[in-house]
Amino acid sequence: MVKYSIVVPFQNEEENVTILYARLKQVMEQVGEDFELVLVDDGSRDRTYKLLEEIAAVDSRVLVIKLRRNFGQTSALAAGFDHASGEFILAMDGDLQHDPNDIPAFIEKLDEGYDVVSGWRINRKDNFFMRRLPSLCANWIMARLSGVPLHDFGTTFKAYRREVIQNIPLYGEMHRFIPALASWYGASMCEIPIRNIKRGRGQSHYGIGRTFRVFFDLITIRFLLRYMSSPLHFFGGVGLLSIFSGSLLALFLLGMKVFHPQFDVMSAHGPIFVIGSVLIVAGFQLLAIGLLGELQVRHYYTNQEPRPYTVERIVRLASAEEQGLLSGHQDENF
Repeated sequence: MVKYSIVVPFQNEEENVTILYARLKQVMEQVGEDFELVLVDDGSRDRTYKLLEEIAAVDSRVLVIKLRRNFGQTSALAAGFDHASGEFILAMDGDLQHDPNDIPAFIEKLDEGYDVVSGWRINRKDNFFMRRLPSLCANWIMARLSGVPLHDFGTTFKAYRREVIQNIPLYGEMHRFIPALASWYGASMCEIPIRNIKRGRGQSHYGIGRTFRVFFDLITIRFLLRYMSSPLHFFGGVGLLSIFSGSLLALFLLGMKVFHPQFDVMSAHGPIFVIGSVLIVAGFQLLAIGLLGELQVRHYYTNQEPRPYTVERIVRLASAEEQGLLSGHQDENF
């Protein structure tokens, strides 16, 4: 096991691959600890994978993972985390907007005992109305909903202890909410300022549509943090309230009919009858959904979840020690 694993997902970043590799290699060699670079190709259509393969062919510290198609950033990160062997795992983007020279600051905080170290893009270079303003709103809401006082949930540039990140299931667009999910497991975390470099090569893969998906994910995260292990507490509570309200309306109508036999319920209070019936039926349906959720939770904790990605190929050059061991076996067989 190495001490540090640097996980970087790439999608159509042929202009940035070799530059980022050179910078990462320089910084990590200056750190002076053993490390590996886990580079994930997330269904690139340009020469990204070819360049990654060439890098892996000359450096045994590089592990290249090629996914069969574009699964998204969260799934690419999950693939990198699953195959990383480091005691500490750092993640960053492959577009050169994250400066590898910030890595020692992350390592310093990990050495202080923090489980999660999150980057904070204080001086962002993005468009204010299209990127920065929606991000400010989303981060403010996320901090309030999760109770985690971070300023920047969206950046990929973070560092984790291995045992923390491997306990967090990643799917959909959940990579930006890792600190919130980690807090649910009791992880300690801090935030450090990082440089945000304007993209110089290639094209951004994010648009305004991604911002809307973030707000939907905020609702999901709020639910997960409070009811991930007990969904019946949410659906059951709403269901019982619905059944109780519908039952009160039904009792009112029943009383009217008992004490006034000539009373025509449907003609006088038809809407109340319909509303009461719907509330009762909806309440039982919500209870059923809650029970199904409890079964899903039980299934999650007793069975291995399927991975949100499919690996096509893994490339890694054998180290000098492994090559020597292999050579020794060949001599014995001879």
